[in-house]
Amino acid sequence: MVHRLKNGSVEIAVREEGAELISVKDGSGKEYLWQGDKKYWGRQSPVLFPFVGRLKNCKFLYEGKYYQAEPHGFAKDMKFKVVRKNETEILFETGSREETLRVYPFEFVLRIGYKLVNNAVEVLWEVENRSSSKTMYFNIGAHPGFNCPIEGEEDKVGYFLEYNSEGNPVYYSADIVTGLRFNETAELTLEEGRSVIGDGYFDKTTYIFEDRQISEASILTPSGRKYVSVKFDMPVLAVWSPEKKNAPFICIEPWYGRGDREDFEGELSEREFNNVLGAGEIFKNKYSIEIFSK
Repeated sequence: MVHRLKNGSVEIAVREEGAELISVKDGSGKEYLWQGDKKYWGRQSPVLFPFVGRLKNCKFLYEGKYYQAEPHGFAKDMKFKVVRKNETEILFETGSREETLRVYPFEFVLRIGYKLVNNAVEVLWEVENRSSSKTMYFNIGAHPGFNCPIEGEEDKVGYFLEYNSEGNPVYYSADIVTGLRFNETAELTLEEGRSVIGDGYFDKTTYIFEDRQISEASILTPSGRKYVSVKFDMPVLAVWSPEKKNAPFICIEPWYGRGDREDFEGELSEREFNNVLGAGEIFKNKYSIEIFSK
């Protein structure tokens, strides 16, 4: 089932499977969110939980036992129920069950909310550790894709990515095949906070910015008009478009966690950028998608 919210400036659609945002339109009906095409990527904005990215060998070690872990976790394919809804706000909920406990041995409740505020969508996350005694380790992340180009151009060459970093941000790359993060870094050269998209800009890697270097990322047209901005308070940002496909969208992904390093050898509790919840504790965070019509 698909649920819709609107306030005059923005209209969204969210489906119950994965509590996934599948449409973001302005007041005129113009679509900003990628609509999915398996030729490039069939999703629109999956919620990544309980893992972000890929784990080493697609598994993790916990209390002496190995568990398989699919890329970006399993929440994106879970059925959610609506627990609250009005014209401009909706809250979804799901939780652990027999099939999740087989691959992720923690009792949890996951709530995903969407709230319209002027020309923005606030995306709300809440994770509750339902265990009476066990510490829970998890990641959670966003993966929204945005149409680029958006004004009818042949491709996105000449568009800009804009970041609010102090100076040129440092980024890591990930192996295209394994998804694991390399240890080498590079610097993204910005001019007035902007990086212009040229041929092959996304052919080699996902851009992974760590350590809270960035808290706002935007896409701009070749004329310099900002049309979408993502704001967040999270330790990691990934920026991706499918490698070597010249795909007509860009994903701006705030993450509370990330995939493993190529040389990681630890157990679950030792993973970098883990979130740690004691028994009965609740984690909350949010990010926003702001759209700018002409």
